[in-house]
Amino acid sequence: MTLDRLTPEVTRFGYDRAAQATGIVHFGIGAFHRAHQAWYTDRAMEGGADTKHGRDWAIAGVSLRSAGVAEQMNPQDGLYSVTECSAAVPRVRVVGAVRQVLVAPQDPEAVVALLAAPATKIASFTITEKGYGRAADGRLDPTLAGEGSIYRYLAEGLARRRATGLPGLSLLSCDNLADNGGQLGRLLGEHAARTDADLARWIADECTFPGTMVDRIVPATTADDVAAAERLLGLSDAAAVVTEPFSQWVIEDRFAQGRPAWDKVGAQLVADVAPYETAKLRMLNGAHSALAYLGLGRGHVFVHQAVADPAIRPLLERLMRQEAAASLTPAPGQDLEAYATELLARFANPSLEHRLAQIAMDGSQKVPQRWLETLAHHQHRGVECPAILIALAGWLRHIRGDNGAVEDPLAEKLLACAQAVAPTDLLDALFGAEALVAAVWTPTERDRSFVAALL
Repeated sequence: MTLDRLTPEVTRFGYDRAAQATGIVHFGIGAFHRAHQAWYTDRAMEGGADTKHGRDWAIAGVSLRSAGVAEQMNPQDGLYSVTECSAAVPRVRVVGAVRQVLVAPQDPEAVVALLAAPATKIASFTITEKGYGRAADGRLDPTLAGEGSIYRYLAEGLARRRATGLPGLSLLSCDNLADNGGQLGRLLGEHAARTDADLARWIADECTFPGTMVDRIVPATTADDVAAAERLLGLSDAAAVVTEPFSQWVIEDRFAQGRPAWDKVGAQLVADVAPYETAKLRMLNGAHSALAYLGLGRGHVFVHQAVADPAIRPLLERLMRQEAAASLTPAPGQDLEAYATELLARFANPSLEHRLAQIAMDGSQKVPQRWLETLAHHQHRGVECPAILIALAGWLRHIRGDNGAVEDPLAEKLLACAQAVAPTDLLDALFGAEALVAAVWTPTERDRSFVAALL
């Protein structure tokens, strides 16, 4: 990307990229990370390139599978644009925080070496729920945590740090998991303990696992988005991302070796992330999944179409305001009613073509924290959640193939279950004692009958 050819309307970083050491290794450098954590880091370096927290936080991205992002970004020296789309004029920023992108299977040694480098202080993750290799009971599944997983690279990199006397890292999960930092720490500890108990103890003593809540709607980039970015920039950007103006990042302030000045550019550093994290999982993500499965079932393609459907909108309002919000204990000043109103407005943004099929992916990894925990909360109090049960029926129709091919790590097992089990027994088969999906809720006879009638 030739920066001196940018159109005048484009904002760009002003710090000296070459003077910034790589301080962050990020696994899963997709569109969301580029529009969120890297965007925050870029602006944090912009605001204090010569201060303790403002410099040496350049990012090395790591792709665990596909070379696609590396092929887009490396020829551009890691530069890319973020376009914020709304009813107003789009805002564009060229982000300079990413130094390089590695493809882990092609050069695993380079990934391990980066993790073991003295300048590296943080390893962060947006690998989606399925990337954590959890079994149905929430423990580490060794078959899912093998050579291609984050655990292989982390264990080797951290073992080298221990051997050379370097301090541990802050391992920062930015995925939609309840207690994401705690889960990452526990799962990595399980992995390390299988082969090196001393390393597991060193990780527990030397590394930190801050919890986070991340929020920004980032649709998958389309060819039309790339073309629109080229018109706005005045030059081509193969790695362009589009997003909404809204962004939120709540971070537990518990770092092993410091952090960028993210709090100076809008991130919230707090002692307890849980109230924000749970609200986002149950309200935003829970509503998103409901929109995906119910919207696809009614022939919609995009989120803004589904939220405008009069057959879906009342269910969505009930799910957020009466079911999800009522299951939460908000932090001081956290207004859940206003949050629901804000979410509905964000979903309705027609400038973002957020595909329902993108949200519908990997439902088996998302349903427990997005819906089942709310169901369990209310079940203990004798309260019913018809909106979530209707959404759950939408997911069951989805996994049996009503909306086309299913993209899910358990797709074959889910389809076999949906085809072999009677509708009245399907909830037990999925969430019972021999659960395919993490069982945090036990359906009642009334639940079974209600859902079966919708199938």
